[in-house]
Amino acid sequence: MLIDITERAASRLKEIMSKDSNPDLALRVNVTSGGCHGFQYLMSLTNIGAISPEDDTVFEAGDGSKAKVVMDEPSLGLLKGSKVDFTMELIGSQFKIVGNPAASSSCGCGTSFDIKT
Repeated sequence: MLIDITERAASRLKEIMSKDSNPDLALRVNVTSGGCHGFQYLMSLTNIGAISPEDDTVFEAGDGSKAKVVMDEPSLGLLKGSKVDFTMELIGSQFKIVGNPAASSSCGCGTSFDIKT
């Protein structure tokens, strides 16, 4: 698998799917230029029906939760080997990319990163 989905992320996605009564929800992860380190992670919820089979790759958690993460090919190229996690901290809770092997540094909040050259 090119991307791992942690148990916490899968559990949170399953909660959201249940709360919204929508088993077709997935977490879309995109990488765009910007942020304080050059690239930034953008995450949003999307419906599986809105996914382009030609442009997107869907990853499903291996725990049976049916939690899914969607990435376009350019983003996947920068995130191969990473994990999608869900963290709860004093400042709030969020989905987060951890262990990105392509990142040489990242900002303190973890939403932007620089790539190894």
